[in-house]
Amino acid sequence: MPTLEPLRPEHAPALLAFELANRAWFARSISDRGDAYFAEFADRHAALLAEQASGVCRFHVILDPAGALIGRINLLDVRDGEAELGYRVAESAAGRGVATAAVAEVCRLAAHDYGLDALTAAARPDNPASLAVLARNGFTVTGEFLLAGRPALRHRRVLDRSREVF
Repeated sequence: MPTLEPLRPEHAPALLAFELANRAWFARSISDRGDAYFAEFADRHAALLAEQASGVCRFHVILDPAGALIGRINLLDVRDGEAELGYRVAESAAGRGVATAAVAEVCRLAAHDYGLDALTAAARPDNPASLAVLARNGFTVTGEFLLAGRPALRHRRVLDRSREVF
């Protein structure tokens, strides 16, 4: 079973390796981060840690049982009791329930540890794996919009602190 850890400075090398190793895999279903992201990774990592320290975002890494970084899951733009959920899992971990388990755990954290009331998420219709992860975790489609010029579906899940125990 994978575990989540809050993003820390020492995660930088493993996170960069994860992003580079899976760049082509991710680009199949979401926009590529671009070369500048990788060239400026150290500065970007420091900026994420500063955002997290301010409470604006909650960043997490997903670790396999051996402690290898196999994904990331984030709560972005935390405000008014809500946040935007984002996640990505390594190609080598895809199809094994890692994303489903990580989303379930971050929903629990969001409700109990971060005091949030709802999460939103986006997924493209041509990304059935992500759509399934959201559906399995109780997210419902609330609308359509364009994401980087391509159709996407907006999802929402209301969190119930009395029930978010897994």
